[in-house]
Amino acid sequence: MQSGKTLIACLGLWLLAMAAQAAVQPLNRIVAVVNDDVITATELDRRLAMIRDQIRAADNRMPPEEVLRKQVLDRMVLEKLQLQLAERNHIRVDDEALNNALRGIARQNGLSLDDFRQVLENDGQDWAEFREEIRRQIQINQLRQQMVGARITVSEQEVDNLLASQAAWGSQNREYHLGHILIEVPEAASPEEVKAARARAEEVLAKLHQGADFAKLAIQYSSGQNALSGGDLGWRKAGRLPSLFAEKVQDMQPGDISGLIRSPSGFHIIKLLETRGDERRLVAQTRVRHILLKPDRTRTEAETRTRLQQLRERIRNGESFANLARSHSQDKVSAARGGDLGWVSPGDLVPRFEEAMNKLQPGEVSEPVKTRFGWHLIQVLERRKQDNTEAFRRARAREMIRKRKIEEELQLWLRRLRDEAYVEYRLEG
Repeated sequence: MQSGKTLIACLGLWLLAMAAQAAVQPLNRIVAVVNDDVITATELDRRLAMIRDQIRAADNRMPPEEVLRKQVLDRMVLEKLQLQLAERNHIRVDDEALNNALRGIARQNGLSLDDFRQVLENDGQDWAEFREEIRRQIQINQLRQQMVGARITVSEQEVDNLLASQAAWGSQNREYHLGHILIEVPEAASPEEVKAARARAEEVLAKLHQGADFAKLAIQYSSGQNALSGGDLGWRKAGRLPSLFAEKVQDMQPGDISGLIRSPSGFHIIKLLETRGDERRLVAQTRVRHILLKPDRTRTEAETRTRLQQLRERIRNGESFANLARSHSQDKVSAARGGDLGWVSPGDLVPRFEEAMNKLQPGEVSEPVKTRFGWHLIQVLERRKQDNTEAFRRARAREMIRKRKIEEELQLWLRRLRDEAYVEYRLEG
């Protein structure tokens, strides 16, 4: 389950729309038929209210109403299709997983779950409706992972090639902030359809060269996933960009607008908004050792804890931690090394162990600490700052390639999903 950036973005949409409540129409007419389901005018109006507030909050100009309604309805149709497929694939989000995600969102906003709920309700949001929206977003993310993400692989050769390319460009530490407009070309389009799409893209490009606002045109014309955010792709390394974009940005300066870039999806226009670099990656590492005892049929939790306290007193009185680890610890691998776990980085150990370890001074022995593995005595031996830049670059390059592949494949997968569905629009009437 992916609950990091995607969920926070979803939350932002809701928070920006807290004050907006769509009026219930006397006749809740159907505005779209999606296979055997429908989207109603009330649902569309509610989403439009949220999107309008999002656009205002970003200080972007509002597109014409008919353009905005079509853009938002297109997005809702795609969401509906994905939710239908998730149901057919038995992808469910139970209450425990949902509550964990909600707690994560609350923490990101510096609140407890109860306080977070109170904030939403005080601003007029319906808590049950918000919960279901988050449930749907998680469901869609899980579907995308199953249908697209799980099939993506990245080879060591691809990582090597990307790092070599970055070194050749002299930009291994450079990030690009891009705006993006996509004029979509239908799959298996006729020459006339391709010609019409190109003409529309050239019209948009001409407006940009005449000084038109990029974000406004993205909202009005783009079919990209980020269209309603003004086409903002955020900060990305070159390796996370589609290869066609990565080649272009190397020769662009902030403020530059590309020419038309053709891909299977259509005609793209990108604008380089900003660039930035980064520094060496230093990791705080700790060399630590421990003694592990596990409760069992012959020793209760309390007795296990007491036994460790006794061992701690023996260490404080001068006995060797390493010798006691060899003779008592039930972590057989580390016991053979006197309990030594070696150098560990943040995230290598379970949270409760790491939290207790981080509070210790070198040489200090902890009180007994409970984790899912049992009870521990922990001693920090030393700390250091390790230059982990090369390993970090490889891991980052791998993730860039993976995300780029997912984004490219996701666009094609969504198009196929839409083309294979029955969708009927009823916006007028």
